[in-house]
Amino acid sequence: MNSPEHAAESAVTAPICSAKGCRTAAVWVLAWNNPKLHTPERRKTWLACDEHREHLSSFLGVRGFLKDVVTLAEWESSAEGH
Repeated sequence: MNSPEHAAESAVTAPICSAKGCRTAAVWVLAWNNPKLHTPERRKTWLACDEHREHLSSFLGVRGFLKDVVTLAEWESSAEGH
C-alpha cells in the first residue's frame, strides 16, 4: 500500500545526487578510482542528477580518475547480474 509514510520512506532511501547541497534524484553513476590509492579494477562511485553530471564528470576527468559514466538503471542491472 502507498501510505504517506511509505512514500516518505521511499524518498529518503532513493539515491540522490552527490553534488554538494543537491537533493535531486540521481540518474547517473560516475565510476572512478584514484590510481594512487586504489587497485586498477576497484571502482568508487558518485551519483549525479542530469544537472550535475557534466560538472562532476569534469571534476573527476581532469584528475584522471573518471572511468565510466552510465545510467543508474544500467549500473543497478549490471550489479544484479553478478
